[in-house]
Amino acid sequence: MLKGIPDIISPELLKTLHAMGHGDILVIGDANFPADSIASAKGHENIRCDGHRATELLDAILQLFPLDEFVDHPVTIMDKMEMHKDLECPVWGEFTDIVSKYDKRGKDAVQYIDRFDFYEAAKNAYAVVSTTEHAFYACIMIQKGCL
Repeated sequence: MLKGIPDIISPELLKTLHAMGHGDILVIGDANFPADSIASAKGHENIRCDGHRATELLDAILQLFPLDEFVDHPVTIMDKMEMHKDLECPVWGEFTDIVSKYDKRGKDAVQYIDRFDFYEAAKNAYAVVSTTEHAFYACIMIQKGCL
């Protein structure tokens, strides 16, 4: 056991967060995100965090993980497709509220990109975290900064 590590952070996830360097990207995917195929596209890790929401994991990770201050948008959320333009995505507000707790830029640290662009960018991530988040469009990438 360690002090100060949120219980939701598994030993595997903690090792990955610690091994990541400045500029590395971590994806947190919802239950529908093709995490295994995205991670394996370039031989990266897929860390299973079943039973947890993406928002819970984001909050726990950002307690340990500095966001990159050298880029305008160290946080990227998957945007809705045109066919879902009227779909409510309250999880986005949860994501931005969590980011605001840990980064003084708040919602200005966040950008949105098209679903398929998100998939392509995610293939270059250091690792992917799989959740059982059921909210639609609850996929997010965070870029690690410096201490």
